[in-house]
Amino acid sequence: MKRILVPTDFSKIAGNATDIAFDIAKRSGASVTLLHVIEEATGGTSFNAEGQVATSSMADRLYMMKLIQKTKAQMEKIVKDPRYADVKIEGALRIGNAFHGMQTIITEQKVDLVVMGTSGKTGLAGALIGSNAEKVIRHAKCPVLTIQRKPANTEFKNIVYATAMSKDEEVFSRILKTTQQIYNSTLHIVRINTPGDFQPDFVVKDYMEKFVKKLGLKNYTLNIFNDVTVDEGIIHFGDQINADMLAMATHGRSGFAQVIAGSVAETVASQAKRPVLTFVVKH
Repeated sequence: MKRILVPTDFSKIAGNATDIAFDIAKRSGASVTLLHVIEEATGGTSFNAEGQVATSSMADRLYMMKLIQKTKAQMEKIVKDPRYADVKIEGALRIGNAFHGMQTIITEQKVDLVVMGTSGKTGLAGALIGSNAEKVIRHAKCPVLTIQRKPANTEFKNIVYATAMSKDEEVFSRILKTTQQIYNSTLHIVRINTPGDFQPDFVVKDYMEKFVKKLGLKNYTLNIFNDVTVDEGIIHFGDQINADMLAMATHGRSGFAQVIAGSVAETVASQAKRPVLTFVVKH
C-alpha cells in the first residue's frame, strides 16, 4: 500500500476517518492525500440589460474566494497537525462535483485505499461525504473503508469477511491478507443464509473449506449465519462476535454463490456501527 485518499468536509465524522487513515498509513508506510471539494453555486453567472456582470454574481465570486481561503486554512491546520508528523501528507483542493473530484484523484494518484465517513454536513461547503460515499463504494477502482462513527478499537484484530464464495474474490482476498499482516488479524469468514437463498450447513461448510484453501487464507474461522436478509446478517454477525471491521467484495455473479450486491455493501456501510471495507471485484 502506497497511497491513501481521505475525502473530508472537516466534520467530526470526517475527522474520525482521517484518524483511522493516518493509523493505517503509519503502520503500512503509505502516504495520505487529504481531499476537499468545493461545489460551485448552481445559479451560474448572470448579466444585466447592459451586458454587465450582475451584482449577485460578483457576490457569489467573493463568497467563493473567501470559502477557498477558509478551506486552505483548515487543510493547512490538518497537514501541520503534530499528531500526523510520522506520516507523509498532502492536501488537495478541487472545485466542482465532489464525486468526480474523488474519482479523478483516485485515478491520477493511483490510490490504493479510500478512507471516508458515511455522513457529514451538507450545503455548498460540505457536500462531500454522505451520499457520495455510496457512489464511491459502487464505482471506486480500489478498496473503500467507510467510517460511520469513531470505533472503540482501531486494532482491527477481528475482521468479518462476508463472502459469496466466488472465484472473482481472489483480488479481494489479497487485500484482506495485507490487512491481516498490518494488524495481525483473524478473519471470521461468514456465509449468510437467508430464506430466499438457503443451503444446508454441511454443503456450505464443504464449499467454504475448498474456497479458503484455494485462496490460501490463513488464521480464520468458518461461520454460517441465518438471517432475514444478507445485509442484516452481516451486521448482526459482526455484533455477535464484536468484530472490529466488516469486509466484503461486491460483484455481479450469480449461481450457488449468491451475489453480495453493491446495494448490500452500501446498506451495510450506512447502517453498521463498525468500519466497513468494500471492493468492487468487477474492476
